Amino acid sequence: MTKNEIADTLNEIATLLELKGENPFKVRAYQAGARTLEAVEEDQLAALIAEGRLESIKGIGEALAQKIAELHATGRLEFLAKLKASVEPGLLQMLEVPGLGPKKIKVLHEKLGLKTLAELAAACGDGRVAALDGFGEKSQQKILEGIRNREAYGKRHLWWDAAAVAEPIVAGLRALPPVSRAESAGSLRRGLETVGDLDFLVAADEVGPVVAWFCAQAGVKEVTARGETKASVRFEGGLQADLRIVPADQFVFALHHFTGSKDHNVQLRQRALARGLSMSEWGLVPAAGEGTAKEKAERREGLKAESEKELFAALGLHFIPPELREGLGEIEAAEAGELPRLVELGDLRGAWHNHTTASDGRNTLAEMAAAAEALGWEYLGIADHSKSSYQARGLDEARLAAQVAEIHALNAAKKFTTHIFTGTECDILPDGRLDFDDGVLATLDYVVASVHNAFTQDEETMTARLIRALENPRVTMLGHLSGRLLLRREAYRVNAGKVIDAAIAHGVVIELNASPQRLDLDWRHWRRAAERGLLCAINPDAHDTAGLEYVRTGVNAARKGWLTREAVLNTRPLAAVKAWLQARR
Repeated sequence: MTKNEIADTLNEIATLLELKGENPFKVRAYQAGARTLEAVEEDQLAALIAEGRLESIKGIGEALAQKIAELHATGRLEFLAKLKASVEPGLLQMLEVPGLGPKKIKVLHEKLGLKTLAELAAACGDGRVAALDGFGEKSQQKILEGIRNREAYGKRHLWWDAAAVAEPIVAGLRALPPVSRAESAGSLRRGLETVGDLDFLVAADEVGPVVAWFCAQAGVKEVTARGETKASVRFEGGLQADLRIVPADQFVFALHHFTGSKDHNVQLRQRALARGLSMSEWGLVPAAGEGTAKEKAERREGLKAESEKELFAALGLHFIPPELREGLGEIEAAEAGELPRLVELGDLRGAWHNHTTASDGRNTLAEMAAAAEALGWEYLGIADHSKSSYQARGLDEARLAAQVAEIHALNAAKKFTTHIFTGTECDILPDGRLDFDDGVLATLDYVVASVHNAFTQDEETMTARLIRALENPRVTMLGHLSGRLLLRREAYRVNAGKVIDAAIAHGVVIELNASPQRLDLDWRHWRRAAERGLLCAINPDAHDTAGLEYVRTGVNAARKGWLTREAVLNTRPLAAVKAWLQARR
């Protein structure tokens, strides 16, 4: 296990112990141990374990050191397995309801005897939860809303999580001897922010071994359907996957059809009909008409296509990338030759919204810089939280100044080929003021301004709050405009159009927050905003080294928003970015 995986495990133990009502000092010991680990370099941890010196780190005693060493070596911990088995499964599910932590769940369990989400919903429905000390009517309503949202959200999955399941499946299918082609389709291929299920399309000359392999994969909980050319399975996490096997000459047509979207397919079929053609997952053929049996047979053969590019060309269109196939004007643009050259992952040179262990990140400044260097990035921006984000251990003025000095020293020493920019994710306070004064902000290369509290403000107040922040000349970019958390929390009420207008007027960048749970600003806003001159920054909002790669989901969303390389600030080389930032100072 890596240090962050071990830290996650220690935090999980702390949560379970709190649910069981264990001594608070014991709970805090595991939480403190997790935090301590995050501040240790990965190589240093391995050396400390190998040399038996873990206990030399303040806050890690003998028992904790043994558990960390066991996890590091084996990835398992018998103590955790026994602890999990001693906790009601329904109580663990309650942790997925926003606003319910271990302490409150323990009260619900002890005072009302609740063991399941269904029992919790019933207790909210008849007012028993509101009657408890520390809850009240508002808390009860929030819990009920959280349970309803969990049920609704449970039918979909984040693109990032779905892709992690899908990619090894595609690789496995392609490796099978009977398979000539295999692809993911559906909303995953279109890069939608959430995915209902997975669709796999295969061209194979022998179907039996393909279906057998698909149904026997690791992690399959249930085979829900199995036929000669189709199969459906459900994985442990609830994600369903459907397999379709077609002849090689039908693959292109089926791939287009099952990629969708429905609106795109309907519009394309109408275009085909207007040209005397019939389009389906089976092919593109002349529409039915009179003639001899031989003529009808010839018509049925239709277009031979080796690629989707050929399919679109047969309908008088330039190739439409999968991300744009939403029925939102892409067909008209493809006919007129006006489809943009969309931004690609390889275009990115760096990113700005990233955190370290100085606030709520999981890796040190040096580790984040090394990870950016490994990705080939020319620059990395560090934007740890500001002081009002106390829940994220936000930096005060003194700690921020110390971090700035550390970054300057690293750049001067040229320890990394990646240049590090000094920044902050500065809280936008409820009245629109910023968490640091202008003098402090002037010491930084850039400023990301974000909302982290007072989400319940009405639309007019929230919109005015954001616009006031954008009017501050020290603000470089606006972070996660809507505050949404996909499948967890709806966006707060804000007039995005007015905020975009203000950003354009004041030359402020709006980020496309690439965290798989955010993807904010939503891709549906970007096409029109970019046409009006809004500049985008695709930022991973990385809280650990692995999180830097979230830019991949951001590129998906940017492509869905018709964004080009020119519309994205972090496609520019280091020298150009330095000049751009300097011009704003």
